[in-house]
Amino acid sequence: MNKLLWCGVAMAGALAAPVALAQAYPAKAIRVIVPSSPGGGTDILARVIAARLTEAWGQQVVVENRAGAGQMIGIELAAKAAPDGYSLLMAASTLAINPVMYKKVPYDALRDFAPITQAAALPNILVAHPSLPVKNVKELVALAKARPGQLVYASAGHGTSPHLSFELFLYMTGTKMIHVPYKGTGPGAVDTVAGQVQLMMPNLLTALPHVKSGRLRALGVTSAKRSAGVPDVPTIAQAGVPGYEAIQWYGLLAPAGTPREIVTKLHGEIVKILAAPDTREKLSSDGAEPVGSTPEQFAAFIRAETDKWGKVVKAAGIQPE
Repeated sequence: MNKLLWCGVAMAGALAAPVALAQAYPAKAIRVIVPSSPGGGTDILARVIAARLTEAWGQQVVVENRAGAGQMIGIELAAKAAPDGYSLLMAASTLAINPVMYKKVPYDALRDFAPITQAAALPNILVAHPSLPVKNVKELVALAKARPGQLVYASAGHGTSPHLSFELFLYMTGTKMIHVPYKGTGPGAVDTVAGQVQLMMPNLLTALPHVKSGRLRALGVTSAKRSAGVPDVPTIAQAGVPGYEAIQWYGLLAPAGTPREIVTKLHGEIVKILAAPDTREKLSSDGAEPVGSTPEQFAAFIRAETDKWGKVVKAAGIQPE
């Protein structure tokens, strides 16, 4: 074989390799690491997408919950996983918040990951146990000012979206409460329903069943607009805290170094799942809005979120741990 012909064959082989890689993927089970406990919004959305991927590709896609340390245990595990497309991370807003809440974070949200897509966005919702004598935000603020440092609120963990959303509320209303962090939204919601704590700002996916059953009283959603999931519940801004807004978001990422062809294949299939009428209907009924951004858009969004919450932490006087 002459040299020119050999070079042409080698170049064709090099160009074909990525295509073959993407076509062969997935050849075995995929795990989606959720850095929080079962029952929270991250877990719920991960299981919806995992089930649809399993159906589409004929390979098992399993959800693995690794909660703890402000979700950093699961996030670090995903960051250090093999970059082969068989370990993914379903992240929440905490991914971008941790770097401004902790002095030492064992990952870099962009350097250590290949963003795939922002999957969904939804508001948190301010809920109270029915035994608390308040029926709206104004009554809550009045009670908190009459009993400073006595009311207790739960969160999904230090530095999570439910935590910072509540801290923003306290800062903007000039009130003080006791914070009890949990290892995930699910456990915090369970104790709020049980009356072990009085208040919480969980994501709407987690809270909606409890609100509909009357086990929790909804006082306001954290978004700028009312949610289709609870159209009768005002926004916190409408209910007495002008300018208040905080959104929870979820997205899928792969470890840095994952071949671009695999990221592209994952992105295409997940966006298709999010655009499917049944998925959109399910998420919308729970108050979530499917997104399906490009990897580049998701990377820019994560960077912007880190900047935003850094300013909130500074304004609220929260000291990084």
